[in-house]
Amino acid sequence: MCLGVPMKILSKDGDIIVAEVDGVQKEASIMILGEEVNVGDYVIVHAGFAISRLDEEYAEETLRLMKEVFSPEDMQ
Repeated sequence: MCLGVPMKILSKDGDIIVAEVDGVQKEASIMILGEEVNVGDYVIVHAGFAISRLDEEYAEETLRLMKEVFSPEDMQ
């Protein structure tokens, strides 16, 4: 199963960000995002690309619901 996951941006260097969720950090490209993002913003990361920007409240609610629905094995 492939999911886009809400992640918080930790750093940004050009079109590359490092984002984090639950202690897991990933690099992703923002080149297809089409809007400005900054450190501290939340984005949906899918297949190595940030595909959408989210507000913090929506991102945290989405993560909470994902944790209810999926087992830890599903999230890997």
